[in-house]
Amino acid sequence: MSALISSSAGTMADRELKVGGYARFTSTDYPGELAAVVFVQGCPWRCGYCHNPHLQPRDVAPAIAWRDMLAFLAGRAGLLDAVVFSGGEPTLDPALEDAMRSVKALGFKVGLHTAGIYPERLKQVLPLTDWVGLDIKTSFEAYDEITGVSGSAQAARTAARIVIESGVPYEFRTTIHPKLTTPRHLAALVEQISGMGCETYALQDFRSVGCRSQDLINSASEGVLHGELAGQVKSRFRQFTLRQANG
Repeated sequence: MSALISSSAGTMADRELKVGGYARFTSTDYPGELAAVVFVQGCPWRCGYCHNPHLQPRDVAPAIAWRDMLAFLAGRAGLLDAVVFSGGEPTLDPALEDAMRSVKALGFKVGLHTAGIYPERLKQVLPLTDWVGLDIKTSFEAYDEITGVSGSAQAARTAARIVIESGVPYEFRTTIHPKLTTPRHLAALVEQISGMGCETYALQDFRSVGCRSQDLINSASEGVLHGELAGQVKSRFRQFTLRQANG
C-alpha cells in the first residue's frame, strides 16, 4: 500500500467520512488505473500482520477533514482515473456511501478495499463501486485465529458471495505468512472460494512494513509462495496474480 500523507487534525461533522490518511497517487491499488487512496479510520478486527494498525482505532481525530480531502480530489480530476476507499475497514463508516457519490460526481471511478466485515453495508455501496478488492484472510474454519474476533468467518463468507453475485469487477486476495496461513489452510480456502465461483484471485507475501508484531516479522520468510504451491492455486482461477515480497 502506498505511504500515508497526513494533515493536521481538525473537527469533523458526523456526516463526513472519517479519513485516517491518504495517498496522492498509486498505480497498484486499482488494477489498470491511476488512483488516489483514501484511508478510512477504524476496523474491529485485529489481524496480527496488519500493515495499517494505526487505522484500527475509530475514536481518534481525523487526519484531514473530508471536505478538505474532497477539495484535494477535485483538483486531481482529469489527472487521476479513480479514488480507492481503503482502511481500516471503509464499510464501517456510515458516511461511505455519500463520500462515494461525491467522488463519482467529480468524474472518478470508485474502488473499494474491504475485508467484508459488514456484508449488508458492502451490498449497499456496491452499486456505486467500479472495482472491489476483497481480503480473504484464510480458510473459513481458521478465520478467528487471524482476526481475533469470534464468528468473523460468517461475515467474510457472506461478503464473498455478495461480491461474486454483484457483477462488479473484483479481486479476492490473501496475504500469506508461514506462521498463520499454512498450505493446508490455503488448499481449503482455494476449494471454498473457487467453489463459490471466484475467478480472480491473488496471493501476496507478508510484508513487514507497518506490522507491529515482532514475532511475525522474525518468523517471516521470503519466497513462501514458491512455484509449486502457486502453480496449484493458479490452476483453479481464470485470473491469478502472485505478489512476492521482493517483487
